[in-house]
Amino acid sequence: MACVVLIIEDDRELNDLIARSLRNEGYDVIQAYGGLSADSYINTAKFDLAILDLMMPSINGLELLRRIRLHSKIPVLIISAKTEDSDIVLGLGLGADDYLTKPFRLTELKARVQAHLRRYLDYRDVRSGGGQTLSFGNLQLKPDSFECFLNGTPVDLTAKEFEILKLLMTYPKKVFTKAQLFEQVWGEQYLADENTVMVHIRRLRKKIEKDPSRPVIIQTVWGIGYRLGEQP
Repeated sequence: MACVVLIIEDDRELNDLIARSLRNEGYDVIQAYGGLSADSYINTAKFDLAILDLMMPSINGLELLRRIRLHSKIPVLIISAKTEDSDIVLGLGLGADDYLTKPFRLTELKARVQAHLRRYLDYRDVRSGGGQTLSFGNLQLKPDSFECFLNGTPVDLTAKEFEILKLLMTYPKKVFTKAQLFEQVWGEQYLADENTVMVHIRRLRKKIEKDPSRPVIIQTVWGIGYRLGEQP
């Protein structure tokens, strides 16, 4: 069964161009040409990945992203002509997995769609239960069932957050540079884009650290990167 991609882009020419390109790769495509139609698809349609423009009338892309994240962990790839770091950080902070600035090459878009879907489907299709549980104090991670618990309470992580935490907990003594984390988790060459990794680390700390400003689980090794802290 083909993966379903939801394209939310009010520029009809670009929307249609992306749709044709993805259909040629074997994907099923749902096209939304504005915020209102996109909102109806978010609430009713089943899809595996969303490509989302930020600047749209009625309901903007950031609000649509927030609504997607209320009930879904699917990969969300933002495409936007806005290139300011603040917009990129805001989009990633709200739960987007990736960000492409316009204009972009269709070959790059297709490569990122394929990479994100591969990782997402790996998580979605794992068997529930069984397997090794990774632990750090009162934090437990179950890779086979894609579950995280803190003090016995489920923690809602996105696929990227889960993969970052799993990597750190699997190799507790290793210090990972931002480049290593990006290449391991996103599966792409690191091109000096620190925002993506930093935003995901910051968001992850807010979910699992008692005091995110003084992290105990995910520690910063200044000038190098991140590592798992010492077991309590």
